[in-house]
Amino acid sequence: MAAGKGTRMKSTLPKVLHRLGGRALLRHVIDCAALLSARQAVVITGHGAAEVEAALSAEAPASLGLQFVRQEPQLGTGHAVQQALPQLADDGVTLILSGDVPLTQASTLQALLALCAGQQLALLTLAMPDPTGYGRIVRENSGGKVLAIVEHKDASDAQRQISEIYSGIMAVPTRLLRTWLSRLDNKNAQGEYYLTDIVQFAVADGLPVLAHQITDAAQVAGVNSPVQLAELERIYQRRNADALMEQGTRLADPARLDVRGQLVCGRDVEIDVNCVFEGRVSLGDGVRVGANCVIANASIAAGAVIHPFTHIDGEKLGVEVGEGALIGPFARLRPGAKLGAEVHIGNFVEVKNSTLAKGAKANHLAYLGDATVGERVNYGAGSITANYDGANKHRTVIEADVHVGSNCVLIAPVTLGAGGTIGGGSTITKDTAPGALSVARGKQVSIANWARPVKKAKG
Repeated sequence: MAAGKGTRMKSTLPKVLHRLGGRALLRHVIDCAALLSARQAVVITGHGAAEVEAALSAEAPASLGLQFVRQEPQLGTGHAVQQALPQLADDGVTLILSGDVPLTQASTLQALLALCAGQQLALLTLAMPDPTGYGRIVRENSGGKVLAIVEHKDASDAQRQISEIYSGIMAVPTRLLRTWLSRLDNKNAQGEYYLTDIVQFAVADGLPVLAHQITDAAQVAGVNSPVQLAELERIYQRRNADALMEQGTRLADPARLDVRGQLVCGRDVEIDVNCVFEGRVSLGDGVRVGANCVIANASIAAGAVIHPFTHIDGEKLGVEVGEGALIGPFARLRPGAKLGAEVHIGNFVEVKNSTLAKGAKANHLAYLGDATVGERVNYGAGSITANYDGANKHRTVIEADVHVGSNCVLIAPVTLGAGGTIGGGSTITKDTAPGALSVARGKQVSIANWARPVKKAKG
């Protein structure tokens, strides 16, 4: 169910599209459903329907048969599920999830489905110290069979003392769900069609209602405000951190790590504080990542060191960092950067869509864009490849063992021959011969006893 407006989010963005761990809340729910090998997923939209449907269609797993139905107007949870009925086959089990509850684990849902067994109504419940606002599980006696779910606004004083709540998640045979939904009415405090009323229908029909009670409140926690979103973000990130540490990754402070995608670590990886990982990032054995780094869509090979304050973002092309490479501090690797083993990229060096072979170095204040750099090249401070002519990009080729002096401009397309040297301050517009010294700069002129300009006296 993803039709709610989310008024308390105070945002023009539909609530289920707000992000947690780099993914939309609804995407977390859909990804979990995919892990269950669901036959199909029916998403019930309402507020911001077109935006929600477009976003999810672009991101949902291809293996999941995704369908959309709209709930207009929104007349309650029972009314929402009624909209999905035409898409549901009677020979299956319907698992009802909420699009703003992102942290439910697949193992929990598997247990709920096992309890349902295709024959009976199964509810996911939780005991809460303060159940205010939640529907209460009414049992025949303490620990006895479930008789009903009573919404908080409709509950009596005695029922409000019940601490066991309904999570909003249930598994029910579709053939039974279809029958019970047809019997719903809106005679309640909110004038809505409650999905929870089907519990009473099941009891009246003599069918057992079973409850799978868990103790992990985060798995059923919903997001209704920016505060709740931030709280769940920290829970999600701490669980990521704990999983990484259990696999052997050393984190300087697990409270200061953000994974907004997938982070895969080899052995003996060390990550300092305030690092952010986005998209898909892999860190090979022995990789060290310094403080305050942002790394997205990159593969970093064994033994590489990413010094503090480095920014790596591969976007769609990706970034590759070879074994034993040294990157940063304050370096920037952009899409298409492919660095070989033992490459050095130093402070305030930017690399984009360029390949650097083994042992190449660009240690200070430089730019390499659309370049192919050979082994052992030394690329001087302040040097740049002028790769863009205002309309098209052109490539620079720097062959093995070239030394590029400081403050050079290499105007592409151009090739620097192997073993050559480019004198500092040169602007290179033509290919250079292998082994040659190439200098292209204005002749130095000195004027003796030159008088500097002086300010005119104010009149």
